[in-house]
Amino acid sequence: MRRLFGSVRARATLGATLVVAVALVAAGAAVLLSLRSNLIGEAGTQAERSARAVASELAAGTPYDKLSGLDGDDGPVQVLDEQKRLVAASEDLERISGTDSDRVKPRPAATPSGDGDGDDDSDDAGEALEPGEISGESLFSNGSATIDGEAQDYRFAAVEVETHDRGHLKVYAGSPLAAEHGAVRTALTVMLIGFPLLLGVVAAVTWLVTRRALRPVEGIRREMAAITQSEDLARRVPEPDTHDEIARLASTTNETLAALETSVERQRRFVADASHELRSPIASLRTQLEVAAAHPELLDLDGAVEDTVRLQRLAADLLLLARLDAGERPNDAKVDLAGLAREAAEGRTGVTVDAEPVEVAGSRGQLGRVLANLLDNAQRHARSAVTVNVRREGDRAVVGVADDGDGVPDGDRERIFERFVRLDAARSRDDGGAGLGLAIARDVAVRHGGTLTAGRGPAGGALFELRLPLV
Repeated sequence: MRRLFGSVRARATLGATLVVAVALVAAGAAVLLSLRSNLIGEAGTQAERSARAVASELAAGTPYDKLSGLDGDDGPVQVLDEQKRLVAASEDLERISGTDSDRVKPRPAATPSGDGDGDDDSDDAGEALEPGEISGESLFSNGSATIDGEAQDYRFAAVEVETHDRGHLKVYAGSPLAAEHGAVRTALTVMLIGFPLLLGVVAAVTWLVTRRALRPVEGIRREMAAITQSEDLARRVPEPDTHDEIARLASTTNETLAALETSVERQRRFVADASHELRSPIASLRTQLEVAAAHPELLDLDGAVEDTVRLQRLAADLLLLARLDAGERPNDAKVDLAGLAREAAEGRTGVTVDAEPVEVAGSRGQLGRVLANLLDNAQRHARSAVTVNVRREGDRAVVGVADDGDGVPDGDRERIFERFVRLDAARSRDDGGAGLGLAIARDVAVRHGGTLTAGRGPAGGALFELRLPLV
């Protein structure tokens, strides 16, 4: 059963069919009840009309054998006196039920009301009426009657009348319910035949519509499986031209694939650039050590130390980038940016700090690394002076590091934040670094919910602005 309804199409078809089935059953029951009630009401109205016609003749003094309603054409009629004794009945009436008397023939003689025969039913008498007056209320009941050998169900209406010479009488008139029974049976038959056919149509249409709607999803699944198998992240899933949820799913999937492709390509470039950057100091250090092993007097100790330090810094930068790429989140400790800026500028020549106290939440070590990288970059390109400004702007803390050098060209102000990028091709690796400082600074800023941008400073050089949310 679980496998049978294991697809979205099967579950949607079953759900739609069940909902329509419940709605049809409820609607069918309501229709049958309403139809039956209306037909019974119409039969009651017809019976009441016949009973009042006979009551009017009795109120006018018409003898029992002259009553026009006793011919049996409109239905069975009974006339009872105060003691519920039958005094008149329709012709050919053979059997009756559902009234106060099951007699079909009147008694030979009627005893006057209140004759002391012990059958005083005055408590059952109707409302007090004047002679010749007909009751305004009618009582209804269901029963059956056999007329001229034909038995049917009837709706009976009872009307009371006060006569001048025969006392209080009650008239029962019936209207056949055959039309009601026939209509209800016909409607029920139509429903029993039509509802299953309609449910079949609903199930088939839902199955076909769902299959058509989910066809793009199957195409997306097949393409994703092919991409996973081939590991070709340049491929994209088909996007249907329907502008619905499935089209948006395909679009989002392609965006995810594009981001994944970019990330993988970025990692590949990172590994390639890192290998290239590591190869140079390792090769230089190995050469110096091999020369020193063969000729100790030629050992360049200072150069070996420099290569080792450079290799150590590069390894530390690569490890930090790896942690940032892995999604390492900074802690929520409070950090005083003004104090951190003064610590980073301490011992540096030509660096001026103008700072007001502002606090942000984050990692003190990582934010200190950002300021150190920005100052290293500024001192590398400055002619004589570097200025650090820490201030508050709205709900943000802003740290500006400006130099008086040549500045950054407009077209390179975003490219310099890429990894292993050096704008000055003629600059030596030893002087220019590995090109990771600004990339690390931006990544740390983003991880702290901030931004790092490059622009033009007041002295015409570069201006780097770090913006972080205040505590």
